[in-house]
Amino acid sequence: MPLDRLLGPSRDANPVSVLNPASPSTVSPDAASAPRPSACPGLLRIVTARDGGLCRIKLPGGELSAAQAEAIANASARHATGVIELTNRANLQVRGVRAGHEAALIAALIDAGLGPSAAIGAAAIAGAAPTDSAGDNRDRDHNAYALKASAADDVRNIMTSPTAGRDPSALFDTKPLCAALLTLLQSEARFTALSPKFALLLDGGERLARVDHPHDVWLAATQDAAGEVRFVLGLAGCPGASESLRTCIDADSPSSSSGNAARASEKPHTDASGALASVLPSQVPALMRALLHTFLDLAAADATRMRHLLATHSADALLQHAQTYVDFPLTRDTTPADWRRNTPADASLRLGAHAQSVADTWHVGGQPPLGRIDAATLHELAALAQRHSNGTLCMTPWQSVLLPDIRTPAVPAVLAVLNTLGFACDPADAITRLIACAGSSGCAKSLADTKADALNLAKRLPADVDVHLSGCMRSCAAAHCAPFTLLAAAPGIYDLYRRDEPPGFGQCVAHRLTIEQAADTLARLARTDTNE
Repeated sequence: MPLDRLLGPSRDANPVSVLNPASPSTVSPDAASAPRPSACPGLLRIVTARDGGLCRIKLPGGELSAAQAEAIANASARHATGVIELTNRANLQVRGVRAGHEAALIAALIDAGLGPSAAIGAAAIAGAAPTDSAGDNRDRDHNAYALKASAADDVRNIMTSPTAGRDPSALFDTKPLCAALLTLLQSEARFTALSPKFALLLDGGERLARVDHPHDVWLAATQDAAGEVRFVLGLAGCPGASESLRTCIDADSPSSSSGNAARASEKPHTDASGALASVLPSQVPALMRALLHTFLDLAAADATRMRHLLATHSADALLQHAQTYVDFPLTRDTTPADWRRNTPADASLRLGAHAQSVADTWHVGGQPPLGRIDAATLHELAALAQRHSNGTLCMTPWQSVLLPDIRTPAVPAVLAVLNTLGFACDPADAITRLIACAGSSGCAKSLADTKADALNLAKRLPADVDVHLSGCMRSCAAAHCAPFTLLAAAPGIYDLYRRDEPPGFGQCVAHRLTIEQAADTLARLARTDTNE
């Protein structure tokens, strides 16, 4: 298959311009320079699960076109079991990929424009190793190209609001800035050395925003006294978060390996808390480039996340190092230190119909039970977007979907179709307050069928209680700190944790509960909280 067909049109024709190139004097001898091996699924790296292969599709800004949704639905039905999951990073993943169908699935998804945009030899994924290689050399080149293509896919970890560019409360439209950062991430080969879990948050001040999800680098819009918009910078945490939220363990598990367990106990320098500096929107790409190079310059080989680097270097030291890459000041001042996010985030705005910034337009959202749909449902969503929206679907980090730009007369029809498809569109629906990992039906590490147990719990869940069900300590389904976590101890049996203080899930308040007992205990705890 020709390279241009495999990758689609290049989106890197106008790479982000930055001020200062990396200087050899700033790069330590131990700086990472090659793609990191990873067990994380990606579009170009299908990993084995109990129910078949798992292929994760990263969506820029959480958006995909109706045509791309159709392509995913068709490919999942043809090459997998037709099960599609919405993830907590506003991506999609195809479950149950059949053995021997991996290359065909990948080719179909890349043909739909869903892969990385950097032209770095991804033809190897389709079996087209360089023609001037033979034997072992050909195999080595094939593997090297495949690794680079996977790494280019891995770095596309930027979270924005699903209503970016449409939220009437936003201070800044982050969509063009997100596109510029995605181009930056894929334009420098060195960034393929970043961990697939290394993630960035770009917050425009929207009301619908996942600001409780820890990120390695976060940037949040603010307005100064003169009315000028700037972006404040933070590391290893969340915008305006409390210390307990900043030190939450995110999606890479504290107990998936002994190394991670040790890293999870490390605390960042206290001066890393909160906002560190502020820059103009036009300076954001150069700042991000400087921070990524700084991480790769200074991080030890086993330090994959910004919190690991902050355990050995102060935030001031990182800013000082990053300063060598840019010609605008990164020094601290009192404004970032005192910054707090003024607009309260409201996750309930992902459900139902809500007005957009343009008059007479709405976004309409619904949440499938536990973030899973089938190929037929994705076809229906694509048709709905073409019929009533602008042909776009927006995935959210709450495992739900938004249809933007709906005209007022069409809102009831869109809500009716979502309800017919089994989507919850009302925050009062218990299923919108439950998240669960793949469970023992899809993961060999899980001790319980968390999906089935969560559906059972939904029938008994007390009002206004949010619960995370995890089949093991890795906490794959929740990158944020849930108020309550049910951690599987055996099939149908869970330990109940309450999120009072860090680290991990919080304090264990009850052992070895059935789902019925867990529901009763949660109701009792909810009553106690209400009466306090």
